[in-house]
Amino acid sequence: MIAETTAPDIDHLRSWIGREDVAVDHVAEDLARKYHATLDFPGEPPRQGEILPQLIHFCLAQPAVPTATLGADGHPGRGGFLPPVPLPRRMWAGGAVTFHGELRVGDRARRTSRIADVVLKQGRSGALCFVTVEHRLEANGSLVLEERQEIVYREAAVPGTEAAPPPPREPGRHRRAQQASPALLFRYSALTFNAHRIHYDRRYAQEIEAYPGLVVHGPLQAAWLCNYAAELLSAAPKRFSFRGLSPLFEHDAFALHAREVDNGLELWTAREDGTACMSAKAYRT
Repeated sequence: MIAETTAPDIDHLRSWIGREDVAVDHVAEDLARKYHATLDFPGEPPRQGEILPQLIHFCLAQPAVPTATLGADGHPGRGGFLPPVPLPRRMWAGGAVTFHGELRVGDRARRTSRIADVVLKQGRSGALCFVTVEHRLEANGSLVLEERQEIVYREAAVPGTEAAPPPPREPGRHRRAQQASPALLFRYSALTFNAHRIHYDRRYAQEIEAYPGLVVHGPLQAAWLCNYAAELLSAAPKRFSFRGLSPLFEHDAFALHAREVDNGLELWTAREDGTACMSAKAYRT
């Protein structure tokens, strides 16, 4: 199990608010090809100058720190751009994206990130620290999207203290079975340059972070739901938001669900028993 940690000094952590980070990347045709293959999209992958799937930007301009400086969980050592929250379990809690344009193969992308807020809360499982990061992504000098990312840090797992899963949901009007094999999780980790061990190191996930198996990435679930929304709406959504509700694991049988709401769709991933793992909304405007 993860060792106990000291209580967060919220005043110190909030001193990170306003800190910025800038990175650039080239949207290579090779990335488009590998992303297309990893998510099993039909047809041929986008080529030079063609439009890319939404949320592929999660693969762009990711932090690339030396391997020797990674923490025990595989994340970059704390205290750089992100505040040094002394809680051992880190997850992507949710986010919201507004799309202003399209990302195309061959674009030069520039990401500007800013720490917008740091909040400490108390949950059933102990202290929770939420870090909000705002991102702006430009392509060839034009704004493509704005994003709000919420990261949550939690205390080590203690049996009996985990939050209860949400009540089962009825199936959506639209439903598509989905799978998350270890190979898929490994490939997505590689594309997003994400070394968090809960996604590919089963022994670490089970013995250290007390999960029953490999954890399906939150951004991967968001990508499935966003692209499902684009298919159902027959157009790419203009806004998309998502929030994690309950962990989803490699061995879970699950599906993508959707139902129509005003100006778009409500979407979610859910296990066979109806437990929702991620909720999302996709808006036409």
